[in-house]
Amino acid sequence: MLMHKEIIVLGCGNILFGDDGFGSSVVEHLQGCCFPADKISVIDAGTSVREILFDLILDEQRPRKIIVIDAVDVKRKPGEIFRIDVEELPRNKVDDFTLHDMPTSNLLRELRDLCQVDVVIIAGQVESIPEMVRPGLSDALARSVPVAAEEVLKLCDDSIRRVS
Repeated sequence: MLMHKEIIVLGCGNILFGDDGFGSSVVEHLQGCCFPADKISVIDAGTSVREILFDLILDEQRPRKIIVIDAVDVKRKPGEIFRIDVEELPRNKVDDFTLHDMPTSNLLRELRDLCQVDVVIIAGQVESIPEMVRPGLSDALARSVPVAAEEVLKLCDDSIRRVS
């Protein structure tokens, strides 16, 4: 089952709104990588991350680690890749469909604090998110997809080695 793995990687966002599709693009890039199928699940959560996190909270068999990949706007250089803590998630996009919704950040906190799941958020600084449908990442964020994918691979490799 996809959810019963040691590590779950979730790419978040809406591919129809420019840079908001960053998480999905990183997951697509990772699809060509060889992960130990018994240990790691890589999922394009799209705009359904809340439902997946809620299912994980209710499940008795939870992952040890969840890696969330999403686009954010925290006024850094467009295309910059960085880790962000759940408490640092920007609140300026409360109405969109991605990770920045308060219920989603609450679910991540609950997984981390009450369920003892290691939660890592890899963020990509957007150049812009259009108000109308316009698929495709900006050049700056598109160039950063392999960088974020490499960060995910390192996190997974480090986690698997520590347990082995």
